[in-house]
Amino acid sequence: MVETLFSINPALHVGSRINYSRPLLKCRGGGGSMRRVVVNMSLSHHHHHHHHNDHHNNQPYWAAINDQIQAHLKKVVTVKDPVSVFEPMHHLVFSSPQDTAPALCVAACDLVGGGGGGGGDQALAAAAALQVIHAASFTHEYLPLSDRPSLLPRPGPGPVGHHAFGPNVELLTGDGMVPFGLELVAKSDDPAQNSSNRILLVIVEITRAIGSLGLVDGQYSELQCSKLDGFDGNGSWHMELINNTCEKKEGGFHACAAACGAILGGGSEEEIEKLRRFGLYVGMIRGTLRRYSPEKRSKRVEELRNLALKELEGFDEANVKAISSFVEGNLSYG
Repeated sequence: MVETLFSINPALHVGSRINYSRPLLKCRGGGGSMRRVVVNMSLSHHHHHHHHNDHHNNQPYWAAINDQIQAHLKKVVTVKDPVSVFEPMHHLVFSSPQDTAPALCVAACDLVGGGGGGGGDQALAAAAALQVIHAASFTHEYLPLSDRPSLLPRPGPGPVGHHAFGPNVELLTGDGMVPFGLELVAKSDDPAQNSSNRILLVIVEITRAIGSLGLVDGQYSELQCSKLDGFDGNGSWHMELINNTCEKKEGGFHACAAACGAILGGGSEEEIEKLRRFGLYVGMIRGTLRRYSPEKRSKRVEELRNLALKELEGFDEANVKAISSFVEGNLSYG
């Protein structure tokens, strides 16, 4: 199952862009498309729910990375003209749960020895882009006028938030956030470092991971699975859908993040592929913890954990200790 992600499809799947001809969904009670509406909504997304557990064993390292990513986002995602575009984008980026894949991108760059120079700055830009794209995906999944929020599994109680903008604005802003994220990566290119090829490879990695054979495929499997008997992990076809969701959604996104970090850090082809597989297993652990039934969860997580740690063999032992805590932290959730 997991081997399918390693067979890279040469086709490029680019995220959607804003379509200005698309009809707007008017907010109830009249008013313009930008009228703010408040709708109570749980933000107990799995990424937010156990974010702190992911870094339990090496919290200072991961906390420092996340602080760097947030600081970078605050510099590049600002409210400017046109305010009608950038105000909702700013809100959606910083109100969405923080994913763990961006931090993995920076950690992978560190692991291959690229964190101290320009590669580290570019990995930080890529991590910020991944968080923006994750926020776009999260926004689209929880649009209040769709049936998707009611179909997605809920891992548990969490903080209650609200939609500051109407669904029409969230829909179109989410579309625009994907190319904006890719722009952040492109702008990090430094001709003096001869890094253009690496930047291009990273853009290809991201567009492939979020395209029709990646994240979109995982989202489709998740919806198909949720329309059966819930995410109980029973039945062979049901299990196939769950596994495909874990592989293409969390698995693919984390695999992409780790590979991007390794590319920007100047890693060898072998190092890039090892970290790609490590990221895949890390992401699949997250998906497994979210979707598997409790009685089946532990065995599957342990299998994935062992596979992930095996991919770290051969790297610098001091750096391995930090990044391996990513896997250990996942085990503490659930």
